[in-house]
Amino acid sequence: MPDQVLFPIDLQHPESWEKALPAAMRMAGSEGTIHLLGIVPDIGSSMVATFLPKGYEVQALQAMKDALDGFAEQHLPDTRVKTHVGHGHVAETILKLAKKTKADLIVMASHKPDELRSILISSHANAVVRHSPVSVMVVR
Repeated sequence: MPDQVLFPIDLQHPESWEKALPAAMRMAGSEGTIHLLGIVPDIGSSMVATFLPKGYEVQALQAMKDALDGFAEQHLPDTRVKTHVGHGHVAETILKLAKKTKADLIVMASHKPDELRSILISSHANAVVRHSPVSVMVVR
């Protein structure tokens, strides 16, 4: 069994964790640690940032941390879990944290395959699978 399981989720979209959460718990077992990751996307443009309230990103990161801690208390009460907040591009952030936590496995959800969507827009799961140095379990 993997000792360190990275589990990135989007708290705004239950489909990112409803089916994948039991798989992550199964893979971590009673001895492993689940690294729960929430990501605050980068604003991207400094022009956009000028329209946001002062301290917006700091507040968004803290709100994400609080929400992840609440999620862990509710859904992972008897599990070894550490919460992490990332900031930036989703796939890159997942891969960086996998390296930092020495993850043995990444468990994440993905939407059903759609050829047109795959051609036009690469999904986050696809990018993680292609570039991850560790195994990735994609749950649908």
